[in-house]
This record gives sequence, C-alpha cells and structure tokens, in this order.
Amino acid sequence: MEKRELLNRMINEGLIPVIRVSKAQEAMEVADAIKEGGVSFIEITMSVQGAIDVIKELTLKYKDEIIIGAGTVLDSETGRAALLAGAQFIVSPALNLDLIQLAHRYSAVVIPGAMTPTEILTAWNAGADMVKVFPAAQLGGPEYIKAIRGPLPQILLVPTGGVNLQNAGAFIKAGASALGVGGELVDKKAIQEKNFHIITENTKTFLKAIREARGI
Repeated sequence: MEKRELLNRMINEGLIPVIRVSKAQEAMEVADAIKEGGVSFIEITMSVQGAIDVIKELTLKYKDEIIIGAGTVLDSETGRAALLAGAQFIVSPALNLDLIQLAHRYSAVVIPGAMTPTEILTAWNAGADMVKVFPAAQLGGPEYIKAIRGPLPQILLVPTGGVNLQNAGAFIKAGASALGVGGELVDKKAIQEKNFHIITENTKTFLKAIREARGI
C-alpha cells in the first residue's frame, strides 16, 4: 500500500491498537481478536518477545488487510529490522531524528513521540507523518491536545498513554487525528483467561466512540 493511502486510511479509521504483551503467541492471538473488531492497523511493540518475527508472521498472514507497524522503536537499527520484516509504520515514544530519516528512505509512515510544543514542532519539521503525544493523559488529556492545536493546527497528533473509553471521544473532539490505545483495549485479564472476544468488543467500542465523536 502506498504511504499516502496508508496514512489517510489510518486517519480515517482513527484507532491504532498497541499490543504490548510478554509472549509472541499472545501477540498473535490478540492481533486476531483486534482484526475481528474491525480495525485495519496493529502496532506490535518491540517489548514483545520475538517482536520482529511476530511482525513478519502477521504481515504474511494478513497482507494489506491489516497493516502491521512496529512500536516502542528507539533507534534506527531496530526500525530497519522491523521494516525489513514487513512493518509499514514505525512508532516511537521519543523523538529520534535518525528514525524519521530511516522511515523516509523506506517510504514508511513514522510517528515519533513528543511531549512539549518544541518537541512536537521539531518532529513535524523533521518530517514526521503524525506526532505521538505521550504520555497524553498525564500531560493534561484532551485539554492539552486542544491547547497544542491552537498555535499548531497543521500538526497531526496521536495522543497515547491513558487513552480510554471515557476520554476517547474528548480527545477526538479536541483535535486528535488518531488515538494510540494499549492496555485499555488489550485487556490483560482477558488474555490470561483466553477471553479474546473481550478484546474484539473493546476494539468495536473504541471505533464506535471515534465515529460518534466525529459525528459519523
């Protein structure tokens, strides 16, 4: 899928589920559950055991039906390994300019993390496709996003960290282009008890909240 098409699809859908589990098999099962919920994007964090192999396997399994990305990417070496394994987007909790350049070389979507207005603008000027505002809830939640959007309306923001069903709609109304959601969607208890249908339902509920906030 072309980068521009991928980015537009990501913004239109508005949800980037983040899988951060300990075992590769759990990641595969959670990915299946998220897919059943109707989402098109899944972020596999590098903290998952065998994350590169998980990305490779999911990419082969789903093709362009589900777009697999790599999360918690801290350096360009890890980013390159993820892209070669099939990842089509890269997400980082921090701002690494080399990582942005790497993504450009591979025509991949890159979403670096930033916290302050200076970091957010620096990431955007360096070529970020969207900027992950992290940790969003701790920074002030939807009000922080709204405040940033005032002087920087051109920057596409992805609040991540503390995004839940209670504030998802408010984040969208505040101007977020998409939401990065981890633990509030990928329920740990559901994984332990193999109740993956709960994760499927969580995915559907988040997508519904985003649509309602956008008036769709």
